[in-house]
Amino acid sequence: MKTKFLYVLFICASIRTMAQEKDAPMKTVVKSITDKFPTTRIFDVQYEQLGPTNFDSKLFGNRSERGRIDTHNRLKVAINVPFYATESKRFVVTGSLRYKYETYGFGDIYNVNSAVPYTRPNQEIHYFAGAVSATYMSMLFKKPVIYNATATVDGNEDNVQRVKGFVTANIVLKRTANTTITIGALAMLDPSSIIPVTPLFTYNHKFENSNWDIDFILPQRLLFRRGLLENGRISLGTELNSESFYLNISMPDLKGIYELNQLELKSGFTYEYRFSSKINGLFKAGINNILSTRVTERGEQTSNYVYDQKEDAQGYFRFGISYNPF
Repeated sequence: MKTKFLYVLFICASIRTMAQEKDAPMKTVVKSITDKFPTTRIFDVQYEQLGPTNFDSKLFGNRSERGRIDTHNRLKVAINVPFYATESKRFVVTGSLRYKYETYGFGDIYNVNSAVPYTRPNQEIHYFAGAVSATYMSMLFKKPVIYNATATVDGNEDNVQRVKGFVTANIVLKRTANTTITIGALAMLDPSSIIPVTPLFTYNHKFENSNWDIDFILPQRLLFRRGLLENGRISLGTELNSESFYLNISMPDLKGIYELNQLELKSGFTYEYRFSSKINGLFKAGINNILSTRVTERGEQTSNYVYDQKEDAQGYFRFGISYNPF
């Protein structure tokens, strides 16, 4: 659960709104953001269940274990509260809290040197994160631009583990009634980051004489969306998600605090339904492909991993509910 992705989405949504309305106040921007991304609302709860999958792993580059994950569930809770804004509403500071409870249930596991299976107890993970994000909207070269700086503290049930940060800037290249194109950059203030600077690109286009639109955010999503049933919306496409948590390991070869980082590519559909002006529901389902699962020492670059795991594709579904009083 990378906080970085959340704020990249926040920024990309903001810049699209500014492109549509030159002098859009912060209230209009925030409304657009929370409509697109449930995790940016005042309160959001989501539960995800992933199907069984087989895995094969390496420890220090050598084949280690293979086996089966029978059950894998995630519960996520998000709270976002803007607590300061200037009179012009073009500078806002927001505080965010994140909690994730993740469980794994294992089937038969085999060591590389043995054909005799063994079992492993269910694993429970707790992850906490708090962030403060400052966002400023302005004009540059007569084009809307948005700047953001975010500081994050995260950890597990034992202690605070790391402090991270990043800054971004985005600017509109093109804006018409149906199309918005933006570019920008993200700079990581994190010594463990493999790529310290990442380009950002968004493309949003509403097809003429159609209810469909395309929403593309590099490197996070490609979705085709349209309204479905009264107060509902369906999206079809692919999203890149990042998950992470901390592990306290006490083994002969591994001792201390380690960090697991996982990249997931989810393809399928999302259906959102507005129960009232303040309460929204969500249901997602499809195929989940694990692109990378690596364990590193806390604060080390992901390329310096000590453990690497490959998993088969798996089905998944997620449902959630969010509350936004504004």
